Amino acid sequence: MDRQRSEHPTTEPEPAEREGSVPAEGEAGRRTDAERRARRRRLLRRTALALALLLVVPVLGAALALRLNYTGDLAEGTHTRNRDAIWLGHAWVDGRKKDADVKALARRLQGTGIRDFYVHAGPLEHDGTLPASAYPRARWLIAAVHREIPAVRVQAWLGDKLATEDDDGLRLSRPATREAVVDSTRRILATGFDGAHFDLEPLHSGDRNYLTLLDALHRLTRAHDAPLSIAAHQIDPLPAIHSVAGALTGHPKWWSQEFFGEVARRVDQIAVMSYDTAMPLESLYGGYVAQQTSLALEVTPPGTDLLMGLPFFHDNTIGHRAAAETVPAAVRGVRLGLSRTDADRAAFGVALYVDFAATEGDWTAYEEGWVR
Repeated sequence: MDRQRSEHPTTEPEPAEREGSVPAEGEAGRRTDAERRARRRRLLRRTALALALLLVVPVLGAALALRLNYTGDLAEGTHTRNRDAIWLGHAWVDGRKKDADVKALARRLQGTGIRDFYVHAGPLEHDGTLPASAYPRARWLIAAVHREIPAVRVQAWLGDKLATEDDDGLRLSRPATREAVVDSTRRILATGFDGAHFDLEPLHSGDRNYLTLLDALHRLTRAHDAPLSIAAHQIDPLPAIHSVAGALTGHPKWWSQEFFGEVARRVDQIAVMSYDTAMPLESLYGGYVAQQTSLALEVTPPGTDLLMGLPFFHDNTIGHRAAAETVPAAVRGVRLGLSRTDADRAAFGVALYVDFAATEGDWTAYEEGWVR
């Protein structure tokens, strides 16, 4: 360019380069296309921003609400009512545990509020049956616990995968399967267990076959003067979110508060599995537990024991972050929910999941935060 300018210092610019001149037809077309592309890019950026705001703002709002739910004062007396429970693994009934283990467990539980053991005696077969070979040392365990820890009830923890989200599993829609579950429970009680605790998953909100099964089971357990207990899914943190999750993923996860209440009215004890929440921070998890505690208290009859689950395990998965789902956060959340909703409720406790994954830190947090 410098060389051209030096050789032609007086050369006039081409007409299209002059200020206010009209561009050539081809150049105008090219500029129009460029402007259209620029407008499309601006529209895409604005649309992406709007979508991001639609997604992020509710999430941030929900996170803020949970964080605020984790603040506040704890009411006096919001600690153990001596109705707590712990889930115990299969090793207690298959021969791996000995008398020394029962004695050690008795020492571990001294001064705590634990009244119930949920001892894994299953799983059920997909047809609802349960062979006695699944719990060969049950009579020994029951006798040993009654001897060493006489105030504790030994309940059989029975469960199975349900065929609600694929073809493999137990089908509650089949009357014969439900009858087999009842018969398996009859055999469990005849073995000497003090009660029956059921954990059937994934159990979708509104399942009428499940309610029918609970009615039949409760008639049986009442006749044996034994408690019927169940592990419950979490309650919708937002109205009808289980329906949205079910439509989008096929896995509803939560129960409606109404369905939770229907279940709670059919059992003697309901333990909320208030863990595996996917919460990223302790404060959000604690706020979530506080909310779950309040929601459950609102619909659980006074005569039904309501227990909130404490995470005595430390997995790191998509649904569970060990650094966030801690026992201290869960205990504070439970106490906050109890303080706000029904601080004087007697039929209330916590349930520890699970014995074989627990650390001394978990036990200390439970004892210092809840047992006191």
